[in-house]
Amino acid sequence: MATSTSVPVSLPIPRIPRIRRTPEQIAAASSQVTERKVLLAAPRGYCAGVDRAVIAVEKALEHYGAPVYVRKQIVHNVHVVSELESRGAIFVEENEEVPTGALVVFSAHGVSPAVVQSAEDRGLRTIDATCPLVTKVHREAVRFAKNDYEILLIGHEGHEEVEGTYGEAPEVTTIVNNPEEADTVQVKDPDKLIWLSQTTLSVDETMEIVRRLRKRFPNLQDPPSDDICYATTNRQAAIKEIAPSSELVIVVGSANSSNSVRLVEVALDHGAKAAYRVDFANEVDETWFEGVSSVGVTSGASVPDVLVQEVLALLADYGFTDVEEITTAQEDIIFSLPKEIRGKLKESGDDARALGGRRSSTETR
Repeated sequence: MATSTSVPVSLPIPRIPRIRRTPEQIAAASSQVTERKVLLAAPRGYCAGVDRAVIAVEKALEHYGAPVYVRKQIVHNVHVVSELESRGAIFVEENEEVPTGALVVFSAHGVSPAVVQSAEDRGLRTIDATCPLVTKVHREAVRFAKNDYEILLIGHEGHEEVEGTYGEAPEVTTIVNNPEEADTVQVKDPDKLIWLSQTTLSVDETMEIVRRLRKRFPNLQDPPSDDICYATTNRQAAIKEIAPSSELVIVVGSANSSNSVRLVEVALDHGAKAAYRVDFANEVDETWFEGVSSVGVTSGASVPDVLVQEVLALLADYGFTDVEEITTAQEDIIFSLPKEIRGKLKESGDDARALGGRRSSTETR
């Protein structure tokens, strides 16, 4: 009789939920701490470009009906993406995954001309939710390429925004990822050279890259205006203000959010003893609070404030009830919604505002 060969089956190990230490246990381990304070950075969270993009998807679902396809994540935040998926949005990596003739929204990070052309070739209906500040960088790339400039694009290779900007003029653009690459990058004509940048970078690191580039190429030209967006700059300025007084900094934001990751780096560079990024309050490790009297809190530009409020509620449970908001700038920028959405609102008699700006910090999605 034939015998069968048994094949071992691999079963996943059940995940055991972590048991939190109680506030009393943390307090006992922090007996020398006499006061506990939260320094809450402002501005934080949603910027106008992010809100505009999210509203565009919401309005597309409302007026066109589900499903609405979105190329890449509309913004880099897992909570926002999950919420929109629950309403009928379908996120895809490329246009080829979208059924012919369907509606697709381009994310806030922008797309290259090749992506626009592929959508047209497939007969897709499109809504371009690219942040206007990213569009500005695209236009700069096109203009300088037409004027025979070589472009040094400072940014992270593989990031959607960098892919889109690079795609505007690939034949004359070189990506510079970090200060070390600034020391080795080669150019054809150092007298016909300009730098542009991703909008969500560390301001300090970008300026260090530019300093190194200009040391090698003295005639390197600056972009007509800052490419790093106001929201990125403001959030970094706010964390610089509170970091020296914060023994711990918590940044709310997703791992693929460039500006959120930069906030952790900026906090550590400017005096915070420890800094961590979390998507949600339940990712905060309460042992971080041991011996800590001051906690700085901020969030990336694609984070709804409800997630920050949940972190503050957790902190309050552990005795951090004194919250001081440190404001370093006021933001009142509002962008018009994409023209395709504005037209649909008018056609449908929707009297909702055709603007995408920062919503009230108490408004949730």
